[in-house]
Amino acid sequence: MGRKKLEIKRIENKSSRQVTFSKRRNGLIEKARQLSVLCDASVALLVVSASGKLYSFSSGDNLVKILDRYGKQHADDLKALDIQSKALNYGSHHELLELVESKLVGSNVKNVSVDTLVQLEEHLGTALSVTRAKKTELMLKLVENLKEKEKLLKAENQVLASQVTKATFPINMHN
Repeated sequence: MGRKKLEIKRIENKSSRQVTFSKRRNGLIEKARQLSVLCDASVALLVVSASGKLYSFSSGDNLVKILDRYGKQHADDLKALDIQSKALNYGSHHELLELVESKLVGSNVKNVSVDTLVQLEEHLGTALSVTRAKKTELMLKLVENLKEKEKLLKAENQVLASQVTKATFPINMHN
């Protein structure tokens, strides 16, 4: 008799959820070990339980080496992710500009410390980086859209050119 298919949704019963977590975590670690051995692959696995307990597995290379390699290969992605997370902490650009204005305008400017100015500079730098990243993303999308439009226009141009050719030089097949 086969197993019945389990619907993938949160298990409400806390003890059943913990048992399932332990069994599936151990199964996942075993699969990671098998992948490492069978394919001679470096495998790193991190699992954090609902209670916040960390479980890890790494093959031949230690976990730190594997994560360092990942960090080096994906440095740009990680930097962009870090910038986005910082931007979320600062709120909207409008709020950030209001904060800067409130610190620097009027009588407050004499009371602003160097630390506050450094912090404001970091906030503005992050906001500028996020803005540039968004602008680049939008520009790339625009370029892709324009390339698609160009392809469609070239195809339409070819159709029109062939129609003009047929209309200009009709082939008389009855002679």
